[in-house]
Formats: sequence, structure tokens, C-alpha cells
Amino acid sequence: QVQLVESGGGLVQPGGSLRLSCTASGTIFSIRAMRWYRQAGGKQRDLVAYIYDDGSTDYAQSVLGRFTIFRDNAKNTVYLQMNSLKPEDTAVYYCNADVMVTLDQRFYEYWGQGTQVTVSS
Repeated sequence: QVQLVESGGGLVQPGGSLRLSCTASGTIFSIRAMRWYRQAGGKQRDLVAYIYDDGSTDYAQSVLGRFTIFRDNAKNTVYLQMNSLKPEDTAVYYCNADVMVTLDQRFYEYWGQGTQVTVSS
């Protein structure tokens, strides 16, 4: 069984910064992609950023230039550095990862429980 645990959410003023963390634990042979999604009240869950095990990344247009995703493979941890935060960034942020849990070369998708980010003055 694999668990993803997020941390780092909270209340921040517009223009401020937060860093989210997500650590995967359990029986893990490899993690391919790690992603951050967010879901604002009453809206669909949207992809914010992802990073592959080779370090390649991509971002949603709305966060490009403000958010940075990076990972520490030795710690099975992905981070999301969020700068210049705006009220429209307010959402529950979810971590997602493709994890190989046995040696069958197949990857399975796991989700974290989410962490609230609120941007307000």
C-alpha cells in the first residue's frame, strides 16, 4: 500500500508564497510522474504541474512563471513552490503519483488527501 501525504497549505496574503510538500511512503520500487492538481469549491479538479523522473516538467498556463515543481527522488517527495499568489489560486491542492509497487513494471496511480491553500487579505 502506498500513501501520499501533503503538507504546507495555509492562509497567505495576495503576493505571498507557500511551499507544498508531498511524500510517498510504503512499498515503492519506482515513481514515474508526480503531479499537483487543485480543486476550487464547486469546480473540477485541474492539473497544475507535473514532473517526471527524468526531471522534465510542465505547468498550467495560469501558474506559469509563478509556480515551480521539483522533486527529491531519494525522499520520494515532490514540492510545489508557489510565489506571487493570487486569490484565484485558492483551492484544495492534491498530490498524485504513478508508482511501481512490485517488479511487474506496471505503474499505479495514487492520490493524497489534499491540503487547503487560501489566498486572501
